[in-house]
Amino acid sequence: MAKVAAPKGLEAKGRKLWRETTGAYELRADELDTLEDICREADLIDRLEEALAGSDLIVQGSQGQDVANPIISEIRQHRATKKSLWASMKLPDEVAPAAANQQRSAAQSRWGQPHGASA
Repeated sequence: MAKVAAPKGLEAKGRKLWRETTGAYELRADELDTLEDICREADLIDRLEEALAGSDLIVQGSQGQDVANPIISEIRQHRATKKSLWASMKLPDEVAPAAANQQRSAAQSRWGQPHGASA
């Protein structure tokens, strides 16, 4: 498997994800683009978490009321984006638990049969 250089500008977390993923899978160009987005999301989440670590969880809103720090919401949204990007990659399970394999096998045996055939 050919080593794929990490995109410029990735930070520590993004570079680690890039190395681990490209080391484990041979990806197409579109998947490499998605992986780059995932890595950049991971780096952004890291920076947001660092900013939150030095901030109050509750801040004053525009009307003087107590509200959750907006960084919390941003982190949640970026985590959801990262999760969605990972799901879109449809990478095979590295280590599939027995239960997941059993459920997958059952579905494949049911839907893998020719139309009209019975078990």
